[in-house]
Amino acid sequence: MPEGPEIRRAADKLTDAVVGKTLTEVWFAFPQLKHYQSQLVGEKIEDIETRGKALLTHFSNGLTMYSHNQLYGVWKIVDAGETPDTKRDLRVRLETEDKAILLYSASDITIAPREEIAQHPFLQRVGPDVLDLRLNAAQVKERLMQPAFRRRQFGGLLLDQRFLAGLGNYLRVEILWDAELAPTHNAQSLREDQLEHLSHALLDIPRLSYNTRGTMDDDVHHGALFQFKVFHRAGEPCLRCGEMIEKTMISSRPFYWCPNCQR
Repeated sequence: MPEGPEIRRAADKLTDAVVGKTLTEVWFAFPQLKHYQSQLVGEKIEDIETRGKALLTHFSNGLTMYSHNQLYGVWKIVDAGETPDTKRDLRVRLETEDKAILLYSASDITIAPREEIAQHPFLQRVGPDVLDLRLNAAQVKERLMQPAFRRRQFGGLLLDQRFLAGLGNYLRVEILWDAELAPTHNAQSLREDQLEHLSHALLDIPRLSYNTRGTMDDDVHHGALFQFKVFHRAGEPCLRCGEMIEKTMISSRPFYWCPNCQR
């Protein structure tokens, strides 16, 4: 499943294609959304915002579309009038004079006034977004020590979007390796210097991934431009100490770690 950096880069591409342009055609597959088609033709997409793995498409008439790709959803950008040959089910088509953005296979799509979308259950429970530059390490450190999170093992906590939005499995693996922490630790067990290191890694690693990974391509592995230190490197030497990287399962997801560095 794509994580925060991949979702944000997808949003960047959609923004470049259609934001600020007048919508000439709008189509929704779901019957409960059909009546919005006529309301949106002639309007503009003002902004495409990410909240963790959700996308918020803001229209000039005050409406917002919430969408979550979940496991199978994918956005595509095509020339106006073009329809790709695909077996995927088209859910949304937003077309301007020269470009169209198409959402396939997603099932979680809602449209409402912006203030109502802000009350969406996912947005209400999700934590701060790791790619939000207003979020700093001091705030992350404070969040780590909150009663809801400080006793939870990092192996599970770093997959919980209620803690920080946008984290996922490869980021969990790389962050804990960078911080030299085993997944069984929790925040209240850390020394001050360890807590400080982890707080910075929780922001630095996702932001590095976002800034260095380049274009998203279904045929290119996650690490095309972002060098993994441990993820998918089981049986290879740790780049820090030379010990062999091991693989296990934590929270039903594959976890890679160095048993020497991450004690």
